[in-house]
Amino acid sequence: MRQAMVFSSLVIAAASVAHAAPGAAAHPSAVSHPIDGQYIVVFKREVAEPAALAAQLAQQQGGRLLHSYSHAIKGFAARLPAAAVAALRNNPNVDSVEQDATVSLNETLIAPPMQQPNPTWGLDRIDQASLPINGSYNYQYRGAGVHAFVIDTGILSSHVDFGTRVKAGYSAIADGKGTTDCNGHGTHVAGTVGGSQFGVAKGVTLVPVRVLDCTGSGSNSGVIAGIDWMAGQTAMRPAVANISLGGAFSASLNASVAGAVAKGVTVVAAAGNSSTDACQTSPASEPSAITVGATSSNDSMASYSNYGACLDLFAPGSAIGSDWYSSTTATNTLSGTSMAAPHVTGVAALALAANGSATPAAVTEFLLANATPNRVTGAGSGSPNRLVYSMAAGAPASPTLKTVAVSAITGKGVKSGNQWRASATVTVRQFDGYNFVGAVAGATVAGSFSPGGSASCVTGSTGSCTLTSASISRSYTTSQFGVVNVTGASLAYDASKNAFSSISVSRP
Repeated sequence: MRQAMVFSSLVIAAASVAHAAPGAAAHPSAVSHPIDGQYIVVFKREVAEPAALAAQLAQQQGGRLLHSYSHAIKGFAARLPAAAVAALRNNPNVDSVEQDATVSLNETLIAPPMQQPNPTWGLDRIDQASLPINGSYNYQYRGAGVHAFVIDTGILSSHVDFGTRVKAGYSAIADGKGTTDCNGHGTHVAGTVGGSQFGVAKGVTLVPVRVLDCTGSGSNSGVIAGIDWMAGQTAMRPAVANISLGGAFSASLNASVAGAVAKGVTVVAAAGNSSTDACQTSPASEPSAITVGATSSNDSMASYSNYGACLDLFAPGSAIGSDWYSSTTATNTLSGTSMAAPHVTGVAALALAANGSATPAAVTEFLLANATPNRVTGAGSGSPNRLVYSMAAGAPASPTLKTVAVSAITGKGVKSGNQWRASATVTVRQFDGYNFVGAVAGATVAGSFSPGGSASCVTGSTGSCTLTSASISRSYTTSQFGVVNVTGASLAYDASKNAFSSISVSRP
């Protein structure tokens, strides 16, 4: 049984009232429960066909496949008998097997700048370095052209605050509701990211990724499924993502976030509401994410906020007004690091509006470099004392491209029933104009086998990965493999510098 755990304070409005009034906050501690008989299996990066292997292994082990992953990470989630776990851990294609667990809400250059009068205190605070707030929100960009993935309970797309800016998204929850919000948390978060009234980035395109049900409950495997879908939406770039949920530390969940960042998405995560070290939770502990703690209106760290070295920034999080799911005009006031994170997600979207080619690392560096230092009182042991600032001059740096080429290819034929398959291991290295230098990790290698069809793989830390053909008739004694393309963030592939571009693979 999954337990719903809501970690923002909800100030519920009466049914006939659109606006909610702030009330006393209650912040239960974050609890993550293991899910009996449910596991996340992560493949090694060189696995060429993760979806097919996932279906095969789940069936072989007497399991029920829940999700397969091929973008942020490679692997699957399944209901599995206990005996299958040891067998999978010994499988040469498997990198790790982790028991699934519950996750929960962490709710608790344009001429002159545009201005919004009477904003929420959170918007009013982030556009200035010091208190007192001045009753207006100034902004240089609207975030137009940037996609904001809201990984949450869904979004009420018909809410008037969003206009027509909510795109079709993805749901990992099989209850027939699609991406429609039946909890409220996701709509509230989306309003802070990009609502026309409550939002930081008022022109951003919002994309719902529903991974939590109507009670605010979900699983690591479902969250990974949402992140994996997002990582595969390469046409929706530039992009930011807000993850205002969390649970106990999960290497698989963290790896999926890192995989999405590698695919060009700037990911912002709520620190959590347990008044403890954020490094003990996921995805807040993932280094490639921007992790956000919460402040109150007097610039003190909120009493519920997690803290520590895994934090990157603080942002307003207590008594934040935004949109609500109960009607197309409803609003509500919530508190939590769930409310702090979307302020930062919105600022990241503004940074990408200034330079859409900036990498997640460049966006992170820009936000940290321009944050207001030493404003948060009682920031917590080990926390960086930085408060997000939305009116920074300039833009994130454009990526510096690395020229890469193929330094080696080796081939091998293997039996496959009455047929055979060809494999090619490709090594990608940086080329400095004269020589091959460092190995390039995270490069996607696309290739073609004739016969055998197309294949792709992603290089690991050694710069190598293996592509595998489809099944080939034994009437063919060889298959010709050729590299078609090498792509990746900040990579420029120059085929003319390849030491090898093709190879002939012999039938075994």
